[in-house]
Amino acid sequence: MGDASFDDGGSANKVPFDFKPLMFQVFACTMAMTAFTALAGPIGKELRLAPWQMGLAVTVAGIAWMLLSRPWGIASDCHGRRPVLLWGLAGFAASYALLCLFVALALRGWVPALAAFAGIVLLRGISGGFYAAVPTAGNALIADHVSAERRAGAMAGLGMASGASMVVGPAVAALLAPRSLDLPLQVLALLPVLALAVLWKALPRVEASHAPHEMSPPRLNDPRLRRPVLFSLVCMFGVSVAQIVVGFYAIDRLGLSSQEGARVAGIALTCVGVAFTLAQMAVRLSRWTPETLIRLGTVVAGLGFLAVSTVGSAPALWLCYFVAASGMGLVWPSISALAANAVAPHEQGAAAGTVAAAQGFGLILGPVVGTALYSAEVSAPYLMVGLMLLALVPLGQGRLAEEKA
Repeated sequence: MGDASFDDGGSANKVPFDFKPLMFQVFACTMAMTAFTALAGPIGKELRLAPWQMGLAVTVAGIAWMLLSRPWGIASDCHGRRPVLLWGLAGFAASYALLCLFVALALRGWVPALAAFAGIVLLRGISGGFYAAVPTAGNALIADHVSAERRAGAMAGLGMASGASMVVGPAVAALLAPRSLDLPLQVLALLPVLALAVLWKALPRVEASHAPHEMSPPRLNDPRLRRPVLFSLVCMFGVSVAQIVVGFYAIDRLGLSSQEGARVAGIALTCVGVAFTLAQMAVRLSRWTPETLIRLGTVVAGLGFLAVSTVGSAPALWLCYFVAASGMGLVWPSISALAANAVAPHEQGAAAGTVAAAQGFGLILGPVVGTALYSAEVSAPYLMVGLMLLALVPLGQGRLAEEKA
């Protein structure tokens, strides 16, 4: 995954820390999560569950992520990144394995439909709640080891791993699903276990100072975090809107059959993963500030979303999704760096958790608002997201000193 060693910005008393293990765990866990999402529809049909039931099963992970990201982040400030990362990853590995086993039993007819629905929702929510600890404490760990001017590049490394998993995860699911719907889940359930073993060995046992117990964590409405929280909310909202409506849009706007629409939508989402990964590679190579990357990224992404409303062919749709995702790839690690640069060292976990909670809220809100707008006008979701992103461009201005004020 390229060079992933970063130092603390030039301090001679610390050795460089290799972030490849963090990149691997992001790749492994995100791949497991995206594979389940890709299989949710076929699994629901096989279990005779309504689309809204499987939609709830997917959404509940976002709810748990939103509610628990901040508590996990505060815990990492108080007790250290290593224990929180390991406990969160262990819980995710165990709950995801139980989810895969439960789905396999349900597909074999051993679980009634109502019980299958309840079990999938419960286990999906538990796995999402544990997983919330992983990116939150991981981003805080990066902030502990990397100087302010290099944090966007370091966090882009995690984004590259996530983007790669968006391509590989659905591909693995598509390759193995014809043999058995639960086979991809059984195979991918091994990845979080392997990631746990890697992190157990690789994570540093000596950490930066923890937050003093008498100090309160940053508030949810802390003025230093208002910009990164707003950026996170709008960007995740836009991503979730683009994911939920692309299949419908391909069918209605391009006049395709359901099967062909699914194929076109799948290629569009693959373009997203590729563009997201390439853009974050560019962030790692650049020396631009988070503010500059956010301004550029929101312009590119906003124009990409607006252009979707004009497409008349599948290649044009793929190109627009590629452009929009390229912009998002510039913005995403920059948001995390902006939040990290705005707070003190002992507040990094709380700041990362607050930003992640905003992302979780956007993940929940996007499908609801996006589908509602789509029902009124098929281009409306894309126009709305494009305008929202362009409206954020002026907010990308500012200096680090202003964030700390």
